[in-house]
Amino acid sequence: MLIDALPWILAITVVGVGGWLIQTWLRIKHGYPLDGPWGQPIRPETDRESAERIKLLTTENAQLRAEMGSIKDRLENIERIVTDRPGRLSKEIDALAIDKGGNA
Repeated sequence: MLIDALPWILAITVVGVGGWLIQTWLRIKHGYPLDGPWGQPIRPETDRESAERIKLLTTENAQLRAEMGSIKDRLENIERIVTDRPGRLSKEIDALAIDKGGNA
């Protein structure tokens, strides 16, 4: 009787453990807290040093993003100058020089 039920017991155990593993993996992947042995949530501890490091990295990230924005603007101007026809650029410069001289 027990030998006949052994495959079912084994299958139910494998499905239960597999479901628990998938649930734990999904919780870790999406940032949900894990459960302790008595059901209490386990959250990673943050110490003062880690918080300070995160603050410094956030500040540095903001500075680098601002610098990257200015570099992108400069690169767009350089690409425009390089890809424009040479005659067009000289005409625009001459037009600015004439306009400035005529208004002065």
